[in-house]
Amino acid sequence: MRIDFVSDVACPWCAVGLASLEIALARLGPQFTADLHFQPFELNPDLGPEGEDAHEHLSRKYGLTAEQLEQGRRTLVERGAAVGFAFGPRTRVWNTFDAHRLLHWAGLQGRQRQLKHALLRAYHTLDENPGDPAVLERCAQEAGLPGTEARTLIGSGQFAKEVRATEMRYQRLGIRAVPSVIIDEHHLIQGGQTSEVFERALRQIATGD
Repeated sequence: MRIDFVSDVACPWCAVGLASLEIALARLGPQFTADLHFQPFELNPDLGPEGEDAHEHLSRKYGLTAEQLEQGRRTLVERGAAVGFAFGPRTRVWNTFDAHRLLHWAGLQGRQRQLKHALLRAYHTLDENPGDPAVLERCAQEAGLPGTEARTLIGSGQFAKEVRATEMRYQRLGIRAVPSVIIDEHHLIQGGQTSEVFERALRQIATGD
């Protein structure tokens, strides 16, 4: 079974959704084989390298009050804790395009999932900038990728065209929100669903029910 996980490093519900999906896959057991691919989506493609204050950005983008933002934050922390993901204080919102370029390369090396975990932890747990070359290089090394090659790639602009083309492909397919989980290029599951929802859906798709 092929699973395309369309997401952004900047998306907190993508961290929750990925953790839930992985719990569901573990419950399904070794007899259930899944080929997981991470596809790029940018929530804030026009954001400059300096980033933006998280509260100001979210308030303006979604029209939320400080109280609503805090309630949403509490819900997110609870959902994350339930699936083993720790959310820290995210103070700024950053551009993630270079992180997607690095993820594209990691996919060619068979280390994409490991890098995705490292990037999500850097952004949402450690409050780090996923556009910072030093952070990207460290995450690559944490994922088992060679730091020297990662450093060269980060500074080169390599895979920019490939990432842009993939982003456009999923936009043409109608993907407007993340996480979007596409099973066998046909079935779509959207949002930071629970592990139970993912497990039930995967079983139904696998059996054809």
